[in-house]
Amino acid sequence: MEMRQVYVDTIREMMAEDARIVLLNADLGKAGGTLGLAKLYPDRVFDVGVAEANMLSIAAGMASYGLRPWVATFAPFATRRACDQFALSICYARQNVKVIGMDPGIAAELNGGTHMGLEDVAATRSYKGLTIFEPVDARQLKQALPQLHAHQGPAYIRLFRKAIAEVFPEGYRFELGRADVVKEGRDVSLFASGLMVQECVEALPLLEAAGISAELVNIHTIKPIDREAILRSARKTGCVVTAENHSVIGGLYSAVAETLASGCPVPALPIGINDMFGEVGFLPYLKKRFHMTKEDILAACRESIRKKEEFK
Repeated sequence: MEMRQVYVDTIREMMAEDARIVLLNADLGKAGGTLGLAKLYPDRVFDVGVAEANMLSIAAGMASYGLRPWVATFAPFATRRACDQFALSICYARQNVKVIGMDPGIAAELNGGTHMGLEDVAATRSYKGLTIFEPVDARQLKQALPQLHAHQGPAYIRLFRKAIAEVFPEGYRFELGRADVVKEGRDVSLFASGLMVQECVEALPLLEAAGISAELVNIHTIKPIDREAILRSARKTGCVVTAENHSVIGGLYSAVAETLASGCPVPALPIGINDMFGEVGFLPYLKKRFHMTKEDILAACRESIRKKEEFK
């Protein structure tokens, strides 16, 4: 199932239970899959037109009157174009607004560099009191949405719209703010978020064939980050690789490196976009273009382990 369909189905269930929930979009009801919800709840779903900054201000105003707005647009429009409204109207005012940034990073594919939120986490991670979450698969997303709704305070959700392979099995239990160990290992810690978790899963057989025991940890809540999970894994393995669908400046790599610097200084290498703008292309091409493939993950793990041995 497409991730946006999971979002829409779960939000529909939540709207039936909580009349305070309202949805806002900026001429992207079709892209976000919420047109059906607009017909079901015409007085609770609003299209503000191509006016993202205004949309976030409207959502903040609604929240100040006790409503619980969910806002959706493409990731760069929510965080780059409407930066001031996000930081001040929502975060500074401590409003209960949940902002969906659709198709972050290279997930924008054919929409190209102008639509690629490669720096959205870097910007929003600096906003005081904001929770940042990025789901891995449909099972995790479905469990996370009610917890985000119950969370008091603003939140930013990086949502890959299309279908993605399952990572977590039946019986998985999600906890906002608590990282998930997907696979235990002893040689290197792989900290991954979003669609890069699946890429890391596909890299595991390559790592095993190379004689590398990797510990894969999903950091789904990038802020506040699970500091203890990071330090626990890094102390065990002695070296780190991060993998994110974002610039390596200011995102997951930066958050992990900050944690390691103050608690467990070990070698750490990033997989992500290296100070570049995006471009047009499909995901397989873009992953190769920006060195985000399973082969790149294997090479980074080898280098991180080499640095660990060098530092001994």
